[in-house]
Amino acid sequence: MTTVSRLTEVTKVHGSGASAVPALRGVSLEVAAGELVAVMGPSGSGKSTLLNLAGGLERATEGTVEVEGVAIGGLPAKKLAALRRRKVGYVFQDLNLIPSLTAAENVMLPRELDGVRTRKARQEAERALGEVGLAGAGNRFPDELSGGERQRVAIARALTGERRLLLADEPTGALDTPTGDDVLQLLRERCDAGAAVLLVTHEPRYAAWADRVVFLRDGAIADTAEPMASSR
Repeated sequence: MTTVSRLTEVTKVHGSGASAVPALRGVSLEVAAGELVAVMGPSGSGKSTLLNLAGGLERATEGTVEVEGVAIGGLPAKKLAALRRRKVGYVFQDLNLIPSLTAAENVMLPRELDGVRTRKARQEAERALGEVGLAGAGNRFPDELSGGERQRVAIARALTGERRLLLADEPTGALDTPTGDDVLQLLRERCDAGAAVLLVTHEPRYAAWADRVVFLRDGAIADTAEPMASSR
């Protein structure tokens, strides 16, 4: 299988000198096309930092981060931003929706920034919203949506286009169990279609959808296992 995301001996330190705080310590991890990897661990273990580094939102202090064979640590800001728009889909814990844009406009934005024409971007957005159970909600603003609906808009934004790497940080946190299962089904389908998915979760029921579970503790990989059972 083709490796989509590769981290090699990655360390991330916040601050410097006496105030330096290591967030990750020598982490190596590969995620292949068609593979869903769940990341679990206690609060502060480095889970979100791992996702941020994998997608180029933060730069590693040491080590190498690659997306489809491209080492992203040394890319100029514009090239890195273009790679993220085209190759990487994110679902953030805090959602990062723009309040002044409708649901469809939030989903469309990364595609339009990448030069996709408005009509096509709108069609893609409406299709993605339909996939997450929000058909017909494209003209509603974030403050007109429930917390769970806003979460689904963020997921739809991550699913648009031909992104090969999906990074999801607790994507089911604001959702009830049936809707959370639907979201994992969507991520699984994208994975089975050839994307690589890196999922941070604290819920064993959602980790059970993964091909592999990585356990972090104190910024390092403590263990790796296959789920005991699958929800699929």
